[in-house]
Amino acid sequence: MGQKENPVGSRSLNKWEKMGPEMAIHTEVLIAGAGPAGLLLAGDLAAAGVRCTVAERRAGESNLTRAFAVHARTLEELDARGIADELIARGTPVRGMRLFGEGELSLGELPSRFPYVLITPQYETERVLAERARALGAEIREGAAVIGLRQSGDEVEVMLERTGGSREGPGGRGGPPQRRTLRAAYVVGADGVHSTVRDAVGLPFPGQAVVRSVMLADVPLAQPPAETLAANSTGDAFALIAPFGDGWYRVVAWNRGDEQPDDAPVAVDEVRATVRRVFGTDYGMGEPRWLSRFHSDERQVPYYRVGRVFLAGDAAHVHSPAGGQGMNTGLQDAANLGWKLAATLGGWAGDGLLDSYQAERHPVGAQVLRSSSALLRAAMLHVPTPLQAGRSAAVRTLSKVRPLSSRMAAAVSGLAISYPAPRGAHPLTGRRVGDLRLADGRRLYEALRGGRFLLVSPGGGLIAGPLGEHAEVVALAQPARTTVLVRPDAYIGWASDDPAADPAAALARLVCAP
Repeated sequence: MGQKENPVGSRSLNKWEKMGPEMAIHTEVLIAGAGPAGLLLAGDLAAAGVRCTVAERRAGESNLTRAFAVHARTLEELDARGIADELIARGTPVRGMRLFGEGELSLGELPSRFPYVLITPQYETERVLAERARALGAEIREGAAVIGLRQSGDEVEVMLERTGGSREGPGGRGGPPQRRTLRAAYVVGADGVHSTVRDAVGLPFPGQAVVRSVMLADVPLAQPPAETLAANSTGDAFALIAPFGDGWYRVVAWNRGDEQPDDAPVAVDEVRATVRRVFGTDYGMGEPRWLSRFHSDERQVPYYRVGRVFLAGDAAHVHSPAGGQGMNTGLQDAANLGWKLAATLGGWAGDGLLDSYQAERHPVGAQVLRSSSALLRAAMLHVPTPLQAGRSAAVRTLSKVRPLSSRMAAAVSGLAISYPAPRGAHPLTGRRVGDLRLADGRRLYEALRGGRFLLVSPGGGLIAGPLGEHAEVVALAQPARTTVLVRPDAYIGWASDDPAADPAAALARLVCAP
């Protein structure tokens, strides 16, 4: 989509024109939404010295717990920012997932420092990310909603309205709403499934609702299930139980015979009945601390970029809850986009680098849609009782075939994600880099905390030329013959087995240097 401009639609423009005079405030990047994706992006930009402002309609401390799974690849990205261990201390590592009552998908042998999925409430993830972003200098404006925008030349004008809303929803504090105009070089819409930014640039959000009336509950259990994630399905109902580690459990449950509107209150007896139907017991379910109901959509925008406006997270794609992919995919969107915006605003990268966000992340979002959809449809597939044992046996057999189970675990964890490589590129190009031990005693992911490229070179040396300051040269603890250029988001941007290859030229091509 590149630099195509798409001003706000007529309805938003009319609202804009009626605002009258306001104070204009300038920032380099305006991020709409202080969910996980927006907060990770804000921290990355602030760490790179980019002035960024986050506008979040909610105010106060969040207690959202809809997303609860943090997968291995996401933990690696957090490790590259020095905050993975802090989040892990607030959650419960789970090394396997039981499917359909029998087969278990093992995560314990993932080739990562984090061979598990971390179970922790979404608000804990947001808390860690927000603390980092603020400490690095990002401005987070709570109770401020983006209500419109328009692009012109080299900036975006954004309309902000003070909502006075709580973190759980809008609520007035009296008096007329206050409006301000904020001018930014770029805008990122990380404002969720009902994204105002997406609507303002006129992007469709094609897709469909795939399952309705999914119940969520945080409950205590008197007789908890096995230590792994427990998931089962009868075709007419499914349920998943995950431990938070503090004596509470997240239950996700659906009953085909009792689908109600999203705004219908959830009774704990509904959840108990569905869990008993699926597992044969409700595990002594106690009184909940939180209940909710939602419907699950599968949608994706055709473009993640329109001119100077980008979309990330649920504003760009929404998935079924199967596999716990949604929040993780959004966080990885942010990890991909942040260093590219910083490099472009720093003047040492060309605008074509920003186009690579669409080229790299849109196919990943589409793949996650396909995989999570397949898992959900398998759970919803009505299997006659005599055949349920056969399905369980098939899943159990697949889980024991090492190549298949390893491939499934890598896909679910995000470790299998790779990006397109140019024709003739080294086979490592576009792949995730492992957490290798360096000659100076650090881990590679510790070295990435500087936010720069890493040139992993057997011969040492420097990157000559003006781009040299944006890369650190390191050596592996074990000898290697391949020279590798690692991007700030821990993917391999270039590699060569030729000792005479020029990494400076490779870096210039990679960032489309002006």
